[in-house]
Amino acid sequence: MPAITRAMLCLSLVSLSCSVSTAENWPGWRGPRGDGTSKETIPTTWDGKSGQNIQWKVKSPGNGHASPIVFEDRVYLVGCDTDSKERILAGYDRRTGKELWRTTVFKAPLETKHGLNSYASSTPVTDGKTIFVCFLKVDGHTIPAPNVGNTRPVTPGRVIVAAYSTEGKKKWEKDVGEFISAHGFCSCPVLYENTVIINGDHDGKSYIAALNQADGKTIWKTPRRYGIRSYVTPIIRDVAGKTQMVLSGSQSVTSFNPKDGTRLWSVEGPTEQYVASMVFDGERFFMAAGFPTHHVMAIRPDGQGDVTKSHVAWHEKDQVRCYVPSPVLCAGKLFVADDRGTANCFDAKTGNRVWRDRLGRHFSASLVTAGGLVYALADDGEMFVIKPGDGLNIVSKNQLGEFCYASPAISKNQLFIRGEANLYCIGDATVSSTR
Repeated sequence: MPAITRAMLCLSLVSLSCSVSTAENWPGWRGPRGDGTSKETIPTTWDGKSGQNIQWKVKSPGNGHASPIVFEDRVYLVGCDTDSKERILAGYDRRTGKELWRTTVFKAPLETKHGLNSYASSTPVTDGKTIFVCFLKVDGHTIPAPNVGNTRPVTPGRVIVAAYSTEGKKKWEKDVGEFISAHGFCSCPVLYENTVIINGDHDGKSYIAALNQADGKTIWKTPRRYGIRSYVTPIIRDVAGKTQMVLSGSQSVTSFNPKDGTRLWSVEGPTEQYVASMVFDGERFFMAAGFPTHHVMAIRPDGQGDVTKSHVAWHEKDQVRCYVPSPVLCAGKLFVADDRGTANCFDAKTGNRVWRDRLGRHFSASLVTAGGLVYALADDGEMFVIKPGDGLNIVSKNQLGEFCYASPAISKNQLFIRGEANLYCIGDATVSSTR
């Protein structure tokens, strides 16, 4: 073999090795690290109308705002058929979008909810062998809504967690506990060691619970101090010499030991209700919230007990009306999209605002980052691709063609977006997606 041919072959093998080594699954809410970050590169341009870089498009399994999850060659998505009232889990071929199977988790009356919520908002999670899904099950009876300004009836229910094989066969189903909220339900399960963890913050006897992945039996269940609805998915990190599970909600920001549910530290407030998940830069946890007041906060994680006065690194509470979308970290900056369509960029270390500008009309989806760029999906289906810098630098704007409320997923150089009716796979046509 000529030397130049050998050299080209070696270069090709190295290139392929590097490409494979950076390919990641997106196994649950906000990806492999639970913070919206991807180590991959994905397209910066596409168009739903012309089909540019749309590799496939398939009808979703009913109503839902849950994100797709991706593991190797499979994509999984939950939904609710509002006609039959079935809560559904479906599996797809990642390469083609072909639906491989769908199964009914249960059939029950539809719960009362906020207009921007859905009947299938909880993103599933998988370890590649088992898929764990979470829904609210109601029987249709109503009670007066607690913790609301205007009295109205709501449907109390039970949090149901179920485990399925990758072929859609049910392994187990468990009732975790009660749930009451005028805004409806959303709790994304999180995997830790041999457990699946569920946040049960609601307008009642709130809790966080860990179930055995093998059989669904409760390993621990920790009561929350306040009975206030929140929808935050915990983030787990090894930091300050211990494993910490951190989330906002229940009128506080709290760190727990995920092994047994014991509380490590907490920051009181700064508000009542939370939706956005937190992120971590290796030194500080960042919170964006909430209702009735709005805040962005950085917290040092090496404290113990009540650290409200000692471990808040910085706190922004002016001109940042964030509530639902989760923030993302990129290039040493914290990006926050508030619900009304404004984007904010902060220096993660100091909390200084780098810039603030209006993008879309309204944001529900959480931010993601890939290839050193930030991707912000507005409700009307327009994705803004932003390059970090001293000012707003929009690389591209891409219209999908339908409304979107679910957060995107990224895997193997492809972007997966759930619209109101369809699931899309977006990828560069010149890059192979078969690995």
